Amino acid sequence: MEMATRVTLISSPSLNGYKRSPISLPFFLPFHQRKRSSRTLTVVAMADVPLSTVLVTGAGGRTGQIAYKKLKERTDQFVARGLVRTPESKEKIGGADDVFVADIRDAESIIPAIQGIDALIILTSAVPKMKPGFDPSKGGRPEFYFEEGAYPEQVDWIGQKNQIDAAKAAGVKQIVLVGSMGGTDLNHPLNSLGNGNILVWKRKAEQYLADSGIPYTIIRAGGLQDKEGGLRELLVGKDDELLQTETRTISRADVAEACIQALQIEEAKFKALDLASKPEGVGTPTKDFKGLFSQVSACF
Repeated sequence: MEMATRVTLISSPSLNGYKRSPISLPFFLPFHQRKRSSRTLTVVAMADVPLSTVLVTGAGGRTGQIAYKKLKERTDQFVARGLVRTPESKEKIGGADDVFVADIRDAESIIPAIQGIDALIILTSAVPKMKPGFDPSKGGRPEFYFEEGAYPEQVDWIGQKNQIDAAKAAGVKQIVLVGSMGGTDLNHPLNSLGNGNILVWKRKAEQYLADSGIPYTIIRAGGLQDKEGGLRELLVGKDDELLQTETRTISRADVAEACIQALQIEEAKFKALDLASKPEGVGTPTKDFKGLFSQVSACF
């Protein structure tokens, strides 16, 4: 765990009700501001603040990229790491030294990325591909397939199990796992894509995490949208109850933010929840994530 140093400015001499303003070093007060100020500013050093090292796996994916970027922007709280499958994906997200290249299906290959981290955000997932030749003008539905070796059983079950095992062996303190709503229905259309039973294997990995003993948050996201985050009221539920409403979707940015908030909020631990949002402009954009996570009971 790395450390960050902060200072606090105390406006004096009226110490009763003084204002604190945490800032990062170095701090320099411009001379012209000092001359105009009738108060004395005292710089008080605070204790070093521990930073949490967080690994995002699937950092080359559309949601993973957002989560990794958000962590990188919060240098006063986190040391970010990313894990991607190919060197091309590493370059796509900036090619920094904190991005590791490994195959989650190979348990040994992911160990270097996980060693020394405090928390893990799992955003890896099998991705179905559309079979070529589909012509929407002719009606019908497209057909999908999974590449050899990249079926949900191998990625969403074995790959996620490997990550959980490695994290437990390394003493990781918390895991946030992103899954999908729909897992209560074996006949859900997602299971039929490429005959992959993707929700079945995702639920199997979720149960494995819940049984691991590691503090966890499982976020079963609704339909993912490539829209700006922070603009909608988020909704939580259990057992796919949100699928019976009109609020079945959520932006990838909001999912990424929920993952990071879950690392900082005690009420998010040992919980599995469905997550969706109201349409933009309906309701109040969610800012209170503690209150959001508190709406769900602590169980799988």
